[in-house]
Amino acid sequence: MTAGTLERPRTGQVPPRARNEPRLVDVPVEDAQRHLFEAVDGLRLLHPEYSAHTVLSRGQRRLAIAVGVLLLGGLIVATVLTIQVCLGLITFVYAAAVWYRWRCFRAGVQNQAVVRVSDDVARAYPAAHLPRYTILVPAYREPEVIPTLLKNIAAMDYPRRKLEVLVLLEEDDDATREAIRRARPAGYVRTVVVPASEPKTKPKACNYGLQLATGDILTIYDAEDRPDPLQLRKAAIALANLPDDVVCMQGLLGYRNAAQNRITRWFTVEYLIWFTHFLPGLVALGAPLPLGGTSNHVRTDTLRELGGWDPFNVTEDADLGIRLHRSGLRTMVLESWTDEEANSDFVNWVKQRSRWYKGYFQTWLVHMRQPRKTKQQIGWRGLIGLNLFVGGTPALAALNPWFWGMTLIWFVAKPHWILALFPAPLYFPAMACWIFGNLAVIYMGIYSIRVARREDLVASAITVPAYWVMMSVAAIKAFVQLFQAPAFWEKTMHGLERAGHRNGAGR
Repeated sequence: MTAGTLERPRTGQVPPRARNEPRLVDVPVEDAQRHLFEAVDGLRLLHPEYSAHTVLSRGQRRLAIAVGVLLLGGLIVATVLTIQVCLGLITFVYAAAVWYRWRCFRAGVQNQAVVRVSDDVARAYPAAHLPRYTILVPAYREPEVIPTLLKNIAAMDYPRRKLEVLVLLEEDDDATREAIRRARPAGYVRTVVVPASEPKTKPKACNYGLQLATGDILTIYDAEDRPDPLQLRKAAIALANLPDDVVCMQGLLGYRNAAQNRITRWFTVEYLIWFTHFLPGLVALGAPLPLGGTSNHVRTDTLRELGGWDPFNVTEDADLGIRLHRSGLRTMVLESWTDEEANSDFVNWVKQRSRWYKGYFQTWLVHMRQPRKTKQQIGWRGLIGLNLFVGGTPALAALNPWFWGMTLIWFVAKPHWILALFPAPLYFPAMACWIFGNLAVIYMGIYSIRVARREDLVASAITVPAYWVMMSVAAIKAFVQLFQAPAFWEKTMHGLERAGHRNGAGR
């Protein structure tokens, strides 16, 4: 079906459909093209300073050239001293990043920034007081998993007359459309065919769906998600009872197939640290919160006022979290789990992680175009968090192999040139950073799995340095792709989990 046959139903009318045929959102051609224009160019025109359409701003390009010239001149005039200064700066950033993560972790352990709505309170809340809810399901070539998601959404406890599910499909995705048809979803589920255009990204599809959404609150579920049946109720109740500047609730994400292989176990340990301690810690510290890609519940009007998601940013969720914070709005963490499928294949995992890292690079570059303005909006604490958490995460992962390589060469051959590059004032801080930083990260993993009562993951928490090698591969790929194909959305395959390895990772 082409864009010209899409429709937004007229008030009080339901588009006709054949037997077993899912409802299609029907928009006239001119409206479809207008919606597409807004989905692709809305943010870039409304807030160009927030768009990742351009990788580096003019000022950033000039700064990069100036630093490059200065570095080259230093290497020519005083090679050893220049390298020592660079290594000293990197060591300082490493130490600062480790310290900041430890501080986030400690704040998250106190668990004061997590919003809790009990199951009994959620069920007892009067349906008449609940707002209208829109669920966006951006899917591309997901015929294996989309029927399961529709069943999981059908199991959610929310008044059907106040629920709207928009499944966002690309024009060339006949397989997923056929899978939806065979699933025979309920009437509140409608299929939206997004007209073909570039960039072909999840945020562009979500922007298109945002213009058709009728809910007061909006959330996104990926095709492989299994959300808490009461999550919509809990998020709606939380937003209704929190201060007006709290406009977003981030649910907790975990993995149901942790036991499948070593990669899924490492991935699960990482997510336990991230969602149960790091994100609540960021909230407690008043720092910007990079949202997860799913289960973030946002007031729809706020989303529209901000211009939606950035279609050129491949971690549109993280970017949205920063923009919310810069606008003086707050995000809280909601104690409600969504189980996802952990990537079990190395190549597939690298594709996914390199996209995440590339998006973090994009987000950091966008919000550091005007550092003085950013600091005025989010304060020094927020600016430190933006640099050390959002920018530092992919940057340090990309730098790790160089230091691992020098460490290995030193222990094997002990060449004089490494000794010359690390005089005592630099060697001892670097060694302390290496030892205590690694131990701190391992400890955070062990603590997180202990709190989650996942003793089966202890071995994975201890052997996590091997997982860091995978992260470095993804980070280097992300850095290269940042300049070669910044808006390219590398497809991640789902449906690779094996029966018998499914369990609730967050419980």
